[in-house]
Amino acid sequence: MSDGGKQVVFDTVAAEEPLEIRIDGTALAVTMRTPGNDFELAAGFLVTEGVVEDPEQIRTLRYCVAEDESQEFNVLNADLAPGAPGRAAGERGFITTSSCGLCGKTSIDSVRARSTYDVSGDDVSVTPTVLASLPDRLRAAQRVFEHTGGLHAAGLFTAEGELVCLREDVGRHNAFDKVIGWAALEGRLPLRGHVILASGRASFELTQKALMAGIPVLASVSAPSSLAVELAEESGMTLVGFLRGETMNVYAGEQRVST
Repeated sequence: MSDGGKQVVFDTVAAEEPLEIRIDGTALAVTMRTPGNDFELAAGFLVTEGVVEDPEQIRTLRYCVAEDESQEFNVLNADLAPGAPGRAAGERGFITTSSCGLCGKTSIDSVRARSTYDVSGDDVSVTPTVLASLPDRLRAAQRVFEHTGGLHAAGLFTAEGELVCLREDVGRHNAFDKVIGWAALEGRLPLRGHVILASGRASFELTQKALMAGIPVLASVSAPSSLAVELAEESGMTLVGFLRGETMNVYAGEQRVST
């Protein structure tokens, strides 16, 4: 608006739509997500929530819709193998949002008990120089963010700083699930020797997801929560926060950050 007038312009905004995840036809969760990579999102969610212990327990993933409804690709069904621990998970429900993700998981012991992988023995080493380079590498690869400015991102890197997988979403937890789901569907779990970078803060939930995927190093450009630090310490994970420029804070697992 200038000189008392107004100007109409078109702006690009990030898409946000609900996705319902079902197990064998029974509703399990509803998450608000950016459409795209939905199978990865579902697979990552099932892995990081302990619904499956092994990605091979996910037999099929498919969109579904009732006969009298139009297909809008917002309902997805997972058919699980008989031995999957979450076959009865439909009895409990999750409601997630793009702002907070799942709530109420405050027991570190329960997370560690459900994790299939132990990251404490992973002897990967990453230099401060490599860590400092990751945010710029992540941002350079964020194609949708450049147009909307409204998406979180998660990037999976090697210890040498090579970007392996990047996913964007309105929810930071969804971005993590998409990356981990990609790895699960590609048969790459556990992600030993890797670093996952969050474009925002490091919450307890993101630390949990990294642990459930066997990722030994979690870094973020913002602050971690106290519970995230506790979970990282007790699980033997390396947690790096405030990764900005050449400075960073190492909150747990400092032995993996070496010059």
